[in-house]
Amino acid sequence: MDARSQAVTEGADGRSRVGVRVRYFAAAKAAAGVAEEVCEVGDGSTIDALLGEAGLGGHPVLGRSTFLVNGVATTDRAHLLRDADQLDVLPPFAGG
Repeated sequence: MDARSQAVTEGADGRSRVGVRVRYFAAAKAAAGVAEEVCEVGDGSTIDALLGEAGLGGHPVLGRSTFLVNGVATTDRAHLLRDADQLDVLPPFAGG
C-alpha cells in the first residue's frame, strides 16, 4: 500500500482524521525520540497542531525549525496538512 492510499478515518469528535508521515532529523529526532512516525490528525490540521498533538508544540528546537511538506520548504506553521502528506522537520544545522 502506498502512502497516498491510506484511509481517512473518523475521530471520536466526528471529525475526519488523516495520516501524515513525519520524519525528524538531528536535534528534532532527539526531541521526538523517534526518527519517523505516522501521526493521525484532524483533516485540515496545521503543522503547529500536529506538533502539539505529538507533544512537541513548545519544544525550543522546533521553534527554529524549517519544514518540508512533500519536499517543498516552508516555515509557515499554519500550513494545512492533507491525508498522506509527508512532513520533514529540519532543525538548524551547523557546519560548512
